[in-house]
Amino acid sequence: MYPEYISELPMSQKVLLNATEVHIALHRLACQLIENHDSFHNTVLIGIQPRGVYLAERLKSMLETDYKIKNVPLGYLDITFYRDDFRRSDKPLEANKTKINFIVEDKKVVFIDDVLFTGRSIRSALTAIQSFGRPLEIELLTLIDRRFSRHLPIQPDYRGRQVDAINNEKVKVCWKENDGEDAVYLIKN
Repeated sequence: MYPEYISELPMSQKVLLNATEVHIALHRLACQLIENHDSFHNTVLIGIQPRGVYLAERLKSMLETDYKIKNVPLGYLDITFYRDDFRRSDKPLEANKTKINFIVEDKKVVFIDDVLFTGRSIRSALTAIQSFGRPLEIELLTLIDRRFSRHLPIQPDYRGRQVDAINNEKVKVCWKENDGEDAVYLIKN
């Protein structure tokens, strides 16, 4: 097969998690958070923009509705201008909104993102959160951990599923609120 024909090949996708499996993984992640943070009196959740927000909102809803934990603090963090590659692109970047309406000083912060890939987004989030104070500690929760693609020594404290994907494969997380379905796909070129 010649490289010039590769782009003409159809992409194939494999279901890694269907809607039921996503639901089960979310409940397991919520229970792990409860085990470590109890009533969340000193813990805040921060969804990393853009796609970590869907996971963070879903977890907050589950914690409050299914597990009766009251007033779980949730914020959104935009890391666009903290990324080490934001000046390398020719196309203009679209920033998202940061919304953190609480103090992070001396709080336990749980960063939430849908996929942990190279670790660069999390490094950017670590830098960005310092603008809001100095957390007591920071943990990382991801739905999907792509373990063979890390550029930085960053590992999740909570993971829904670990995936062995090579660099030309893409993991796509779909959320009912945005994509019409809950599912995770492995897409191969």
